[in-house]
Amino acid sequence: MNDSIYIAVENESGKVRQLEIPNGINLSLMEVLKAAEYDILATCGGMALCATCRIEVIEGIDRLEPQTDAELDMLDMLPDAGSHSRLACQIRLDASLDGLKIRVFGNN
Repeated sequence: MNDSIYIAVENESGKVRQLEIPNGINLSLMEVLKAAEYDILATCGGMALCATCRIEVIEGIDRLEPQTDAELDMLDMLPDAGSHSRLACQIRLDASLDGLKIRVFGNN
């Protein structure tokens, strides 16, 4: 088992930064992105009530857990959300996400 999970994060300007996250950290992707100082509002604190932590999954969508009804409902309210849109607060980090590539949106 690897000691770290590596996730490539692309910002709005196309710059990609590799995040190294300790395996077994028991945090959501939203919490890690905020700690890495990405411009994620996460207004509701991770309850899937605001969609201000929306991300786009570029690679690895098949490794994510299925979306909850609450997540689907929030994404359904966003006019620009697509089939690879997810709420970072609803993604729990584990070793299966190693190599994931996502795009973040400033001030969601």
